[in-house]
Amino acid sequence: MTLSKRASWFLIAVGVWTWAIWPNFLRNVWKDDRSWDHGPTGFFTVHLVLTVVSLVIGSAVGWLGIRGVRSLRSRERLDYANTKLVS
Repeated sequence: MTLSKRASWFLIAVGVWTWAIWPNFLRNVWKDDRSWDHGPTGFFTVHLVLTVVSLVIGSAVGWLGIRGVRSLRSRERLDYANTKLVS
C-alpha cells in the first residue's frame, strides 16, 4: 500500500499534535485534587492509561507518516535517476 504525500504529512501532523496535547493534559490531571488521596485514585489511573494509549497510537501514526514520506522521496529519486539514464 502506498500513502499519498498529503496523507503521509497528515499522519505526521497527527503524531506531533498527539505529543503536543497529551503530556500537557496529564500534567493538568496530575495537579487535580481528584487525582490523589494517599496515592493515585481511579480518576488519575484512568487518565494515565488514556494518555499512555493515546501517545502510543499517536507515535505509531506519526511513524507511518514518516515512513510514507521517506518512501515517496526515495521513489521520486529513483524516478529522477531513471529519467536521466533514459535521456
